[in-house]
Amino acid sequence: MAKLPKITNTYFVAMVATVGGMLFGFDISSMAAIVTTDQYIDYFDNPSGVKQGAIGSALAAGSVFGSLIAGPISDKWGRRDSIMFACLWWLVGTAVQVATNGFASLVAGRVLNGVCVGITSSQVPVYLAEIAKRERRGRIIIIQQLAIEWGILIMYFIGYGCGYIDGPASFRTAWGTQFIPCVGLMIGLPFLPRSPRWLAKVGREEEAIQTLANIQAGGDTRDALVIAEWREISETLALERESGSGWRKFIKKGMWKRTMAGLSVQAWQQLSGANVMVYYMPYVFQMANLTGKINLITAGVQYALFIVFTTVMFFFIDNTGRRSLLFWGSLAMGFCHFVVGGMLRSYGVDVPGGVDGNANVVIRVTGSPAYTVIAFSYLLIIVYALTLAPVAWIYAAEVWSTGTRATGMAMAAEANWLFNFALGMFTPPAFLNIKGNIFIVFGVLCIGAAIQAWFTYPETCGKTIEEVEELFKKGAMPAWKTKKGGSRLEAEVAAVQEAKDKGKLDLLERELPGAIEKA
Repeated sequence: MAKLPKITNTYFVAMVATVGGMLFGFDISSMAAIVTTDQYIDYFDNPSGVKQGAIGSALAAGSVFGSLIAGPISDKWGRRDSIMFACLWWLVGTAVQVATNGFASLVAGRVLNGVCVGITSSQVPVYLAEIAKRERRGRIIIIQQLAIEWGILIMYFIGYGCGYIDGPASFRTAWGTQFIPCVGLMIGLPFLPRSPRWLAKVGREEEAIQTLANIQAGGDTRDALVIAEWREISETLALERESGSGWRKFIKKGMWKRTMAGLSVQAWQQLSGANVMVYYMPYVFQMANLTGKINLITAGVQYALFIVFTTVMFFFIDNTGRRSLLFWGSLAMGFCHFVVGGMLRSYGVDVPGGVDGNANVVIRVTGSPAYTVIAFSYLLIIVYALTLAPVAWIYAAEVWSTGTRATGMAMAAEANWLFNFALGMFTPPAFLNIKGNIFIVFGVLCIGAAIQAWFTYPETCGKTIEEVEELFKKGAMPAWKTKKGGSRLEAEVAAVQEAKDKGKLDLLERELPGAIEKA
């Protein structure tokens, strides 16, 4: 990869790297539009309850393993190359799904795809956080969420269109299209630069500084911003090396606070219950008396809403605090869950044979309660798209130090996927056993997420990823008193520029040994 020209425009880098997120989106909705089709139900013998839960959660099971291996691979090979490695798992998993001959091979293929998603979902945000400028970091990472959502939307309607194909060719054709984004990603990756912070971490200082200069200053290694930021990176790495290695570094000297923040924000993203809608909205809308193709089209609208409102956040995310979005988003999602659950509990009528023969949907509401369920299901997705969906990935990528980011983000993704797997297994049986009460459970969990966000998540917006470390140190101000912005980098850049103006550049050059070009 090193011999190919590198394109360092951060938006281009983000658009290529986040195709890894598009793979995630493809795999999510590769089931959503298909699970209610006659072709799928007939071929796989109308799976329901635990069996359908196993199919739905197989992706998350593989992602748990992918997240486990992602950190060590990323630290050894680099962020970019770990994403390339993940693509190989996707190619094999997709091939197995396309050739499936029953339940076991379908689950196996989704597990293999999940290994890829486990690696990319943890390391793409790491890569983007380490590449992006601090004032655009949220916007760059949110492209990952947009890629996921575009993948969901595209694959959902591919699945919907393939529903008109007779027999197993219907779902085989839909699943076969998953090769396309993976191949595109593998073609684009060699043109991306390595993370300058990873290069610094492994001792490749000259390459790190040049890459940093290419990203921040058009290749000028003497730029004041490059010098100031490199000083921060090198000082932080020196302190991290003194702190030692091994798993203890995740709990020593206040690091446990960052570990808790990174893991919990990812866990809450799943426990918020939004993915119940993402994965199973066709089931929810069947409960609301929508059936057949109308159900699939109406359920598909959520993915368009997802894209529209996450795109809105693309323009505002770096001007809006992370804390406020996590706190108010959790409360609003909880309210939506309570309304949906209240309608299903109060007005739901049991349908023992399943609505339209779907063994996973055993209650139905009609009239105004049904419209309320549909409206608040959409509202839940809108709030999620504006808040927890993008911000959980951004926040989890920001809280780690350079020395712990790859493994730390892998641990955070591990929390996400463990709960994703658990909820994937839990949801279909819950639809059968506790019915509308499942949404009450998620509403309570959303309140819990809001409480933790308020008391333990300091504001990271507008700060360099080195400055974020200070927010978690012993004696730092309480999380609820922290504010966005206030970066010291501007003052450091000004000091460097002043030194340059006074002819003291030689002193600065000694701080960057062998890296800055001589005048």
